[in-house]
Amino acid sequence: MSPRETPMGGGWRIIARKELADHLRSVRFFLIVAILALAGLAAVHSSSDAIRKAASSAAGTPSIFLYLFTVAPDRVPAFHEFVGFLGPLLGIAFGFDAINSERAQRTLPRLVSQPVHRDDIVNGKFAAGLAAISLGVVSVVMMVSGYGVLRLGLVPTLDDGVRLAVFVVVLILYIALWLALAMLCSVVARRSATAALASLAAWLVFTFFFSMLAGIGADALHPAGTDATAQQLLANARTEQTFDRISPDRLYREATQVLLDPSLRSTSALVDPQQLDQAVPSHLALADSLSLAGWQLLVLIGLGAGLFVADYLVFIRQEVRA
Repeated sequence: MSPRETPMGGGWRIIARKELADHLRSVRFFLIVAILALAGLAAVHSSSDAIRKAASSAAGTPSIFLYLFTVAPDRVPAFHEFVGFLGPLLGIAFGFDAINSERAQRTLPRLVSQPVHRDDIVNGKFAAGLAAISLGVVSVVMMVSGYGVLRLGLVPTLDDGVRLAVFVVVLILYIALWLALAMLCSVVARRSATAALASLAAWLVFTFFFSMLAGIGADALHPAGTDATAQQLLANARTEQTFDRISPDRLYREATQVLLDPSLRSTSALVDPQQLDQAVPSHLALADSLSLAGWQLLVLIGLGAGLFVADYLVFIRQEVRA
């Protein structure tokens, strides 16, 4: 379709198709998906060994197939933690040069001169990145699920399959948040290297160092020395948890943990033992698990949407025709 035949409002689809084709042909896509797949297979292999060793005591346990994604033996992180740690790299890889690469190649003025709205550029590039992320995540989860079926000889139940599908959606939304952040860096920074470094710095801070910073903040507000009382220790732990929940990584881990483990009745590790003693042992329905993780999911969606809106607002005010 020639530029003159391009319908207004449909330009983002043309940009998305072109960008998606570029993503799927790029080395970065296959490299990062391969890393995710290897990490996922390692985590599932390790957890399946532990489940098989405990097969006699685990017989009849509901949703045992989902343990493949939550059990973390032999110092290997659980699958949902592994992909939560590496997944943001997928979003960063597709977003850090989304806009500034067009500037570097001097194709951005030519692109905005076409009969497409300015927001079609951001929408098309984001849609292409989201489609590539979805394809990569679904492929990895299907691959490791198939390997888990072969290792355990178990077929997931309908409820297990639905929970796994919801987990995939949450993981895609989480990685899309990092895609939006990387695109914002690409809009603001003129050089791709600068945008990549800024995105990676944010990933390192929120993934590796934020828990430490939350602990420092909690110690400053509620010191808990060796002679601290139980109330002081509890106040320190609650403050640290509150600060740590500013991190998208913590929100993702809390949400996916209760979605993949129907036996969990809280997203917090700070639960009153008396409440646990009074709780009736049972597995929660998916709706109840979603209710537990509701505010974490809403915050993740809100953060992603806010970053995407920032992409649009910053780009729409920039001079790109020069």
